[in-house]
Amino acid sequence: MDTVSMGKAGLQGWRARVADAVADPVAKRSGLTGDQVRAVLGAAFFVLSVVYVVQTVRELRRG
Repeated sequence: MDTVSMGKAGLQGWRARVADAVADPVAKRSGLTGDQVRAVLGAAFFVLSVVYVVQTVRELRRG
């Protein structure tokens, strides 16, 4: 599985619709392909999810 596929794998539901809506306009302005933009967005959503889970676990530990 290549990096682009891995980034796009996290795009489901509303996140996929957001990525599809912005990928081509951003690609035209940035010189990236639409798939590369979707991969970056997928990775960003993944990182945000991990941060949220880590913060939640820390709060639960504090009690």
